[in-house]
Amino acid sequence: MVLLLLYVSQTREDIKRLKFLHAADLHLDSPLRGLERYEGAPVDEIRSASRRALENLLDLAIEEKVDFVLIAGDVYDGDWKDYNTGLFFVNCMRKLEVADIPVYLLSGNHDAASVITRKLRLPDNVHEFSNKKPTSFSIDALNVAIHGQGFATRAVTENISEAYPQGDPQSFNIGVLHTCLDGKPGHDPYAPCSVEGLRAKDYQYWALGHVHTREVVSNDPYIVFPGNIQGRHVRETGSKGCTLVHVEGGVIQQLEHRALDVMRWVRLALDVSSSSTAEEVYEQLREALLEAQDNADDRSLAVRVILTGRTDAHQLLLAEREQWIQEYRSLATGLGGAGIWIEKVAIRTTPNVSLDELYASNSAIGGLLNSIANIDLEDAAVMADLSNELKPLQLKLPPKLATGDDPYDPTSLDAIKEALSDVRQLLADRLISTRAEP
Repeated sequence: MVLLLLYVSQTREDIKRLKFLHAADLHLDSPLRGLERYEGAPVDEIRSASRRALENLLDLAIEEKVDFVLIAGDVYDGDWKDYNTGLFFVNCMRKLEVADIPVYLLSGNHDAASVITRKLRLPDNVHEFSNKKPTSFSIDALNVAIHGQGFATRAVTENISEAYPQGDPQSFNIGVLHTCLDGKPGHDPYAPCSVEGLRAKDYQYWALGHVHTREVVSNDPYIVFPGNIQGRHVRETGSKGCTLVHVEGGVIQQLEHRALDVMRWVRLALDVSSSSTAEEVYEQLREALLEAQDNADDRSLAVRVILTGRTDAHQLLLAEREQWIQEYRSLATGLGGAGIWIEKVAIRTTPNVSLDELYASNSAIGGLLNSIANIDLEDAAVMADLSNELKPLQLKLPPKLATGDDPYDPTSLDAIKEALSDVRQLLADRLISTRAEP
């Protein structure tokens, strides 16, 4: 056993220094949802964001002189509307071919073999993993073996990683896989597997895709989701990009997240309790937007503003809601820099009055407030009842609203909590205005 470990160590040390990029979930030509309908929105920038992010990936690969690029699924966002999407990707791969950089890619659920009906021949530097069984590619000059399998259909629910070969002890082994791993909130359960199962293959690096949030799941071995390269809606906030991996002597020395996105999403929750007038709220938002801009690495920002807190400005903000929302949008677009656009404004402030007094009201509205306050959102049975009550509404939703990457599900816990919060706020406002009437 000792001799075997020594042998493996010696062969790994013979592996040359190498550097590669791991990317996933390019979703070419996927739109950025929630901005185009607003006057003054950067329509061209929105439509081209995924393409420009891929161009940033090419520039990085060439600048860093990487040995190869891995793409772990979902190059496309679904079937092409026309050939332009495919032509753009082919031309990008040709730029890497000119730079003598090979690419290893597999298909994910969005670009599975059964989903993409149009095809274009890829350049010779692009190596595609089979969709039928695991495929292995060897880079002899680097002592690297890369293993992977793509999706034949959109919904692959079996653990395809089980059939991947055992790692070659004389090589640096990489597994490429589009997977939900052991389950990730908000992601379909495709190609499920476990950290223990991946670890048993004796690979040095697992290049995963499908989950759009960057995560280093394990460092023994390294199991990494790089996230997508461009956020597409407000649930995909923060820096988006790829992972640059440095290897020396068969051992990973460093992982670097490199940002590729051109427009960044931000959820800006702003407590305006310290502001007593609508003008003060406006100024507080100005400062918060400037701070977000300073932290954006010169990227454009798409911002969802959520105003919270007890404030004397509450009634005016609600009474003139549309006016103030447009004032905030005008404020954002006038701040200069790379640009800020407001995707949505949620006014969730509360009146600066005693809530206990409101709840103590003997009115019907006060009774309803108490009923809502007494709902136990942690009680599974209560939540199941509420969810069942809302199922008829779910069935009536338009398909565009109920499906896609950012669907609305009125029966979900988050949606129910948000609805109860809105109802509670409306009732409180109504009770306050009723009490103020002569």
